[in-house]
Amino acid sequence: MFASMFRLADVRWASLALAFFAIGAAAQFSGAPAWAWLPAYLACYLAGGWGPAWEGITALAKPRFEVDLLMVIAAVAAAAIGQWFDGALLIVIFATSGALEAVLTERTADSVRSLLEHAPDRAVRLRDGREDTVDAAGLAPGDTVLIRPGDRVPADGTVTAGESEVDESTLTGEALPGRKAIGAQVLAGTVNGTGALEVHVDRSSADSVLARVARQVEEASEAKSKTQLTIERVEQPYSLVVVAATLALIGIPLLAGAAFEPTLLRAMTFMIVASPCAIVLATMPPLLAAVALAGRRGVLVKSALMIERLAEVDRAAFDKTGTLTHGRPRVERIEALDGDEARLRRLVAAAEARSEHPLGRVLAAIGDPNGATDFQAVPGRGVRARVDGADVQVGHPVLFEDAEDDPAARRLVAELEAQGLTVAVVIADKRPVGVIGLTDTVRPEAAQAITALETRLGTEARLLTGDHPAAARRVGAAVGIDRIDAALLPGDKADRLAGTRTLYCGDGINDAPALAASHVGVAMGGTASDLALQSADVVLVGQRLTALPAAVDLARKATRVARANLVFAAAVIAVLATWDLVGDLPLVLGVAGHELSTVIVGLNGLRLLSGRHWKEDRA
Repeated sequence: MFASMFRLADVRWASLALAFFAIGAAAQFSGAPAWAWLPAYLACYLAGGWGPAWEGITALAKPRFEVDLLMVIAAVAAAAIGQWFDGALLIVIFATSGALEAVLTERTADSVRSLLEHAPDRAVRLRDGREDTVDAAGLAPGDTVLIRPGDRVPADGTVTAGESEVDESTLTGEALPGRKAIGAQVLAGTVNGTGALEVHVDRSSADSVLARVARQVEEASEAKSKTQLTIERVEQPYSLVVVAATLALIGIPLLAGAAFEPTLLRAMTFMIVASPCAIVLATMPPLLAAVALAGRRGVLVKSALMIERLAEVDRAAFDKTGTLTHGRPRVERIEALDGDEARLRRLVAAAEARSEHPLGRVLAAIGDPNGATDFQAVPGRGVRARVDGADVQVGHPVLFEDAEDDPAARRLVAELEAQGLTVAVVIADKRPVGVIGLTDTVRPEAAQAITALETRLGTEARLLTGDHPAAARRVGAAVGIDRIDAALLPGDKADRLAGTRTLYCGDGINDAPALAASHVGVAMGGTASDLALQSADVVLVGQRLTALPAAVDLARKATRVARANLVFAAAVIAVLATWDLVGDLPLVLGVAGHELSTVIVGLNGLRLLSGRHWKEDRA
């Protein structure tokens, strides 16, 4: 709680610093007297500078001299020689970056907490013929729990009694509930259907798949933030060199008998021209301009750092359900075993008219849904009803167990399942009369987007899914992906992405570890879970996969501009600092050169705001 309060305070102080800076700059450049804008700059220093100053001072005890303290010293030095605008700008830059980092850290923590809320707090434990309501966290391997219709599964385990269908989309990504009978595995956090199940607990709550997903999201997010270590390794020696040079410029001349005021002025001039303010501004404008342009085109990039990472990706991987597909089933094939398809459609639609199952709603739309009586939902199997005088059953192929043996019907079921279709069988008066194959709808632009990405990255795309291999192969063939890994748990996806520069696109809770562990995680806006949106670095608000190759192109262009700006800004700093060291650099010229280089690199970066830099081929 206290950490959250401090992070909220960081945001408030940064906002105040920015507001005071804007007021002071507006007053100063409008020609107002110093008494009108000086208090605003002072307030900016206090609001945005105390945090970096305190962190820098406490770091000295490690001992470590951080660039935060150098920035505060440079800002104070700028104010000491009358350059209040320069100093306040430095303060605003560092206060804002610190606040953004704090917000992202808090969002990661919130996403992990929200994930764990999918596991129920209470469970019904069966012991010695009694039902006891207990804390789910207290369940131990060997316990038996009762899971009633609609309940969430409290622990990973094995079904020992009952039949039902369980929605496991949060963890496996499978679009449709799966049948669970004796011997089947169930996972904590998934949702039971219409039947009651008795489950033998196999793992404690701390070791469940859901808990491991939460840990993986947290660890992967922390690991991603460690990319800042490279920057820190440069900051430390650079800061020490600038401070040492500044002190030398003060101490050595004074020991040699030089006058104090011009010596101090020269040293302060050096610290200002050597400060990395221009370098920071050299990289941020093009990256932020790319963020803004992408946002206008329906691609939300969460930070400038993610633009850099997006430019680095060298391969792409995708989830299946909800990413390459819409996540909505549709009827693909209807096979009437007696040749009467019209009657088959009538029987199926009427029998499924009152079904609450996702597949039932689709099947009810293939014919006339009126006229059924004696409707009954059979957990884990399907539905049954009286239609036109016949006893009709529609559902899972397990219904064949109670019907007349029909080898042709069984071969047809096997054929459709091998094609990756979800199969519903239709039985009338104990006799198989039809087989229906359903599938998910592939996004029409998916194949085009994948081809474009493969061309840009020079590598083949991969499909990583928790769905069945046959269904994965079917979607892979439709979008042009040959490298397919199916039947994966969330941790399996993350393991396959660890240590690679992969762009991973997904939408579900099961994708969160992969989104966090990948070099760049992309979530499908609108359909994505809250955890996926928090774990991702990029969100496709418009859900257009063709925006991905366009975003990669923009990111690469932005990083090229940033590198060019960086070289230019570093060269200006080197020239001005050398001039001050070996010559006599006038303060006005030093500040002017420093500010001019900042303006040039800023304008060069902001040109990426133009829409002509976004090139997306629509499907």
